[in-house]
Amino acid sequence: MKAGVRALGIAESYRGDHDRPRSTLAGAVVRADRVCDGLAYGTCRVGGTDGTDTVIGLIDDLDRPDVRYVLLGAIAPAWYNVLSLSRIREAVDRPVIAVTFEASDGLEAGLRDAFSGPELEDRLGTYRALPDRRELSVDGETVYVRHVGLEAADADDVVQAFTPAGGRPEPLRIARMAARAADSYVRTVE
Repeated sequence: MKAGVRALGIAESYRGDHDRPRSTLAGAVVRADRVCDGLAYGTCRVGGTDGTDTVIGLIDDLDRPDVRYVLLGAIAPAWYNVLSLSRIREAVDRPVIAVTFEASDGLEAGLRDAFSGPELEDRLGTYRALPDRRELSVDGETVYVRHVGLEAADADDVVQAFTPAGGRPEPLRIARMAARAADSYVRTVE
């Protein structure tokens, strides 16, 4: 992949604080040669359903047509604020790749424990519409990939090209640090 190809990584700050009403999402534009050349922030409700709109808004606010790929560090940030990869793809007109880092039997049991009625049905519908998750070995570590807007082999190439060491793609690593730093700052001024 050419050094100047850019990906936007989006990660969150949420750390299990159900009493905090919002989670910070950070977006980091990172070139394939590992240079970070843009940051943006948004927030979504903890336990809400506004995560997809927040991600789309963050991408729109960045206004970076040079970004070729969107990488998401979660499919259900901020305590089950389930993201619609297909809606994000349609809204921003570029491939979307969700990369997660833990083995899982899925979210349905957790969703059923946390929600009921229309809240549950809404989240289950969004969750069930997600593409299947696949294992991918990156630098000897296993990550789990879902993607829309590109073929599996191409998604794997993007994840590997943006992962210089360890199993976390650089755009997601930087976005996660930025989200947590912003959230820590907000906690000190509250």
